[in-house]
Amino acid sequence: MTAIDGRMFVNGQRTWANSGSTFDAIDPANGQAFTAVARGDETDVDAAVRAAHIAVDAGWAGLAPVRRVRILNLLAALLRDQRQEFAQLESLDVGKPLRQAEDDVEAAAAYFEFFAGVADKVFGSSIPLGKGFVDFTLREPLGVCAQIVPWNYPLRLASRGIAPALACGNAVVAKPAAEAGLSIVRLAELAADAGIPAGVFNVVTGGRETGAALVAHPGINHVTFTGSVPTGIAIMKAAADHVVPVTLELGGKSPNIVFADADLERAAASSATTLMQNSAQTCTAPTRLLLESAAHDRFVDLLAQRIRSIRLGRGLDNPDMGPVVSERQMHRVLGFLEGGVKDGATAITGGGRSARPDLAQGYFIEPTLLDRVPRGSALEQEEIFGPVLTVTSFDSVDEAIAIANGTPYGLVTGIWTRDLAKALTVATGVKAGQIRVNAYSVEGSTGLPFGGYKRSGFGREQGVEALANYTQIKNVMINFG
Repeated sequence: MTAIDGRMFVNGQRTWANSGSTFDAIDPANGQAFTAVARGDETDVDAAVRAAHIAVDAGWAGLAPVRRVRILNLLAALLRDQRQEFAQLESLDVGKPLRQAEDDVEAAAAYFEFFAGVADKVFGSSIPLGKGFVDFTLREPLGVCAQIVPWNYPLRLASRGIAPALACGNAVVAKPAAEAGLSIVRLAELAADAGIPAGVFNVVTGGRETGAALVAHPGINHVTFTGSVPTGIAIMKAAADHVVPVTLELGGKSPNIVFADADLERAAASSATTLMQNSAQTCTAPTRLLLESAAHDRFVDLLAQRIRSIRLGRGLDNPDMGPVVSERQMHRVLGFLEGGVKDGATAITGGGRSARPDLAQGYFIEPTLLDRVPRGSALEQEEIFGPVLTVTSFDSVDEAIAIANGTPYGLVTGIWTRDLAKALTVATGVKAGQIRVNAYSVEGSTGLPFGGYKRSGFGREQGVEALANYTQIKNVMINFG
């Protein structure tokens, strides 16, 4: 792996922060700093936003859409060509196993490929007004879009919002999380190689203050944010000062409902994969297992066997599961585990920090299965964001729906049953933005609209529905009679 560049990317070039300030990027596998990263402030944000507006006005918004198609397709191809570089950077920065990081690179490329395919299909419509009149709508870009990106899937989630924004003719200023976001800066650099003009795609690195400065900037025309509920609320309030629309994908506490008639082996394998995928630091992770009582003992036994075989290790060594992203996150998850045991939950596997001497310097938590989790407890209600699966039992379809709906969140719900009528009953009764029946992941999901109910946010990303986030409708009426 080549030397890592910690500079941000503004107006087509790498640059340090105007103040010269930096912070350390930490490898979560050993707690050691591996590079210095530019800490941008409001002056850097202002430079990026100004560059973005100049680029939009200079012709990016008015560029023939077919040319944006070619550029975004080329960027997707370049990403695939540089798969190893991006995967290694993502694995080092976040801590996830290398093969999972490679999947993230492929997902990022797929987003640019998908939205390249719709860049010249952002259609308006005609509206009949009678003889002598023509009326039609145009979908026009908003201008400069801010992208506030979390640390769990920096490259994948940044691409999910940046690709449609660029496809529609907008410019972007992205702000990655301080914990992990170097891949996004490298992506902006690669985008320039693909032909995206200077100023169209900018990345300002830094902490919370940097993100706050970006959202509060009067030159921002839209904000996309993925992250916690409190931060999402703060962003909404700040954006309201300039009457700027926002798209929010916030927390999740996704239920995974397993009925006794399900293929328990498949459901157990899927649940174990949940823990291994980025140490369950995933907003969609189905970490809240709801088990029909008749299947409880069998399923818990199957799942425990699989969890006990999970291998921990440094992400770059390609284990089954890596560390959580930071020391702060590790202590947060351990706090949930300690509180859960006090509340009466039973640890079937794991339950604390890894005791392996070779992992002592990193932020490793044993993959944990907690049974008999009390209804209404913090474990059952709050997003843990770590390798912890909680088990709650139910005895009827109605009870399963009630438990599934019993948190403030509504992002994703998994359903496992051979009974299609039962699956549809639950799917229509649960308040969640995505329902997944007998499979929790599938290749080609880029085109599926994604977003939440309740405190999981609003707006839809992915699929053609995402175009509504990055365009505004203009109506044109002509009297030619």
